[in-house]
Amino acid sequence: MLSAEELERYARHIVLREVGGPGQAALRNARVLVIGAGGLGAPVLMYLAAAGVGTLHVVDDDVVSLSNLQRQIIHATPDVGARKVDSAAARIAALNPHVTVVPHATRINAANALELIGACDLVLDGSDNFATRYLVADACYLAKKPLVTAALGPFDGSLTTIRGHETNAAGERNPTYRCLFPEAPPPGTVPACEEAGVMGALAGTLGSMMALEAIREIVGFGEGLVGRLLMIDARSMRFETLRYGRDPGNPLNGNAPSIRDLSAHR
Repeated sequence: MLSAEELERYARHIVLREVGGPGQAALRNARVLVIGAGGLGAPVLMYLAAAGVGTLHVVDDDVVSLSNLQRQIIHATPDVGARKVDSAAARIAALNPHVTVVPHATRINAANALELIGACDLVLDGSDNFATRYLVADACYLAKKPLVTAALGPFDGSLTTIRGHETNAAGERNPTYRCLFPEAPPPGTVPACEEAGVMGALAGTLGSMMALEAIREIVGFGEGLVGRLLMIDARSMRFETLRYGRDPGNPLNGNAPSIRDLSAHR
């Protein structure tokens, strides 16, 4: 049962027919893993905490720097030098004391990924490199956990949901991350944020959309982004959606799967 304080706090959710009391209770009972407390993770954490997601696991091994504050809105100037997971936990506690934050001041890797992911119901990947995205996507498939994953460029971004361990309404296997991106770009071809820059408000927009997709996944309303890649072009303020399907040759749930553990990521 939601307390009187929670009923008031989440009143604008509860009056929504698509959410209601049962949906809000589902949010309270949810355990979500957020990878990265940076440009995407910051708005994700803020909106999931505000929405009443009961337990938020946060993975990040970095500390707050002054250059982060242009977009990483969960941190503030006095937090410079602090661990991002600690700064995020303090901000969430001030925003919503009903949310439990489990900080992991580490980098997700092949040795800890399955344990971290296995403790949660849903994973949101806001990492900034392809190696981590492939690791997380493979681990989510092996752990049979849904994944909301996004990528952020200087003026562009993309977002999709992966449920490759499940089938669709027609009984067909859903696509995996490797169906969408069979191979990572060659090293050095995609400049890092420090080199290319990033529009701060775009990180907020895409991170908020990740949080919205997560809420829809937890509560269960609307059409999710499984098999659909949402793309944003901030220069022209254009949104497009690309549909993609399962690749029979993909190494996870293809016709001849070859990835059965995370040894390739070690």
